[in-house]
Amino acid sequence: MLRIVLFLVLIALAAAGAAWVADQPGDLVLTAGGFRASTTLPRFVFLLGVFAAAVVLVWSIVTMIWRAPGRLRRRRHEKRHARGRHAITHGLLAIGHGDTALARRHADTARRLAANDPLALLLHAQSAQLEGNRDEAQRVFRVMAEREDTRLLGLRGLFIEAQRADDAVGAVMIAEEAIKLSPSSTWASHAVLGFRCARGDWSGALAILDSNLSAGLIDKAAYRRQRGVLLTARALELETMDRDVARESVMEAIKLAPTLVPAAVLAAKFESEAHQVRRSMKLVEAAWLANPHPDLADAYAHVKLGDSARQRLQRVETLAAKTPADKAGHVEGQLAIARAAIDASEFARARAVLAPYVNDPTQRVALLMAELERTEHGDGGRARAWTLRAVRARHDPAWTADGYVSDRWRPVSPVTGRLDAFQWQTPVASLPSDKGATIESSAFEEAMLAAPPPKRVTAAPSEAPVEPPVAAPDPVPAAQDNSPPEAKETTGEAAKEEPAVTPAAEPVNPVPETAESSPEAATPVFRTRADLGKPAPAPIQAVIPIVRAPDDPGIDDEGPSDEFAEQIGTPRTHAKAQAGGWRGFWSRWGA
Repeated sequence: MLRIVLFLVLIALAAAGAAWVADQPGDLVLTAGGFRASTTLPRFVFLLGVFAAAVVLVWSIVTMIWRAPGRLRRRRHEKRHARGRHAITHGLLAIGHGDTALARRHADTARRLAANDPLALLLHAQSAQLEGNRDEAQRVFRVMAEREDTRLLGLRGLFIEAQRADDAVGAVMIAEEAIKLSPSSTWASHAVLGFRCARGDWSGALAILDSNLSAGLIDKAAYRRQRGVLLTARALELETMDRDVARESVMEAIKLAPTLVPAAVLAAKFESEAHQVRRSMKLVEAAWLANPHPDLADAYAHVKLGDSARQRLQRVETLAAKTPADKAGHVEGQLAIARAAIDASEFARARAVLAPYVNDPTQRVALLMAELERTEHGDGGRARAWTLRAVRARHDPAWTADGYVSDRWRPVSPVTGRLDAFQWQTPVASLPSDKGATIESSAFEEAMLAAPPPKRVTAAPSEAPVEPPVAAPDPVPAAQDNSPPEAKETTGEAAKEEPAVTPAAEPVNPVPETAESSPEAATPVFRTRADLGKPAPAPIQAVIPIVRAPDDPGIDDEGPSDEFAEQIGTPRTHAKAQAGGWRGFWSRWGA
């Protein structure tokens, strides 16, 4: 609307100006030397307008002719660049769906048409990676790292290639260079953080973590948790070297991450040594409610130095009661009670706690039952049966990270280098499957476990059986083959019924008869060992006769023969024989 009004205003002004020019009287005379021209004012204005339009037209034609080569060159460049961008687009799409040949063809086209385009360099490097040409990919990434606009992208590519080549030192150097250029680079900060954690540089790792918080790469909650993990790792390392720094670190860690199990265990240990028993118990209880763990139960049991085993059992029962029965960590409390009950010789209590888990035991349950059988009854057979059952039992929860199972907590994963990756959970290998057990149970083992446990039998020392000393039998000469048989006076019928005795029969050693034998019973697989008293020592004879067995050839008084000595002889027996050392050397020269 405003444009229409403005257009009408301009038309009105032009009309008013034309009317004013037309109304002006007189003529306009132009004199130049001998030239004289006379015209009216309206005609002069019209001719002036035509002249201006002609000048503008001529100038436009001249300018267009002057600029035509540049326009043609620019148009050709734009068309070439458009073709290059088209090749880059389709090349990246080919890389996305894994067409190596098509990606290489588009990369060559893009490099020919748009050599200085950053995306063309990226397409070239990624197509080389897709083909497996690592050397070409590294060359292109180095070119990108030298340019200002693609430096970070080139460093990222070189970092990936260094990781694929297992060059950890080169990868970290590249990541440190990238983090200097851009502190907010996520991949560089994670790489440097993982390397410093793997190297044990906890102070450097804490500095990188603070930088990540300043750059906004992690939130406040993740920062507190990861800082607590790093402080705990430093405290565990310095526990035996610098206890003051270790205590300071773990106390800060337990404030940042109160549910972290190793931090709670170490902090409770330091507080217990400082006789702060109630504070130590509170630290363990806070971590136990979030994540029941055997180390927490052990720390809670020994929170007060000098307590008896029964007092530790009562304390563990108090801790286990804080976990409800419907929670997954309830079994950890029961196993902790069983462990403390065995230490306190409360075997009935231990059996009652382990009873719900013996039908489908885990390895820890089976080992506790084996220790219980060995400690309570001294039954090695049942203990071995439970130990064998522990071999094929389900695994207990353990510290796992990225499929790696560790016997202790670690701050970073050894597989991916991820911080705070270890979790207390059941390993993947122990999850139920449709395959049977590798080691099947035997009938003997089931019978042994089903049999009632034997009672301990203790005999008095005075009632212990004493075996009388058995004198060695007199030597009997061996029978000769040519010795005549002994004559016997027998009747004819008895001689016929009696079997002939060969003269070459070997002598039979007499077997001492036992005073009283017990009735024979079925031989069990494992015999129950009763604790008997120590038998009285047998009297030692004043003179111990040396008796040679019939088949003993005796001792050769001449000594063993030496083949080498027989060959070269000795100077004592053979005067002309070769001797060793300087004597032999001198004798060989005829001295």
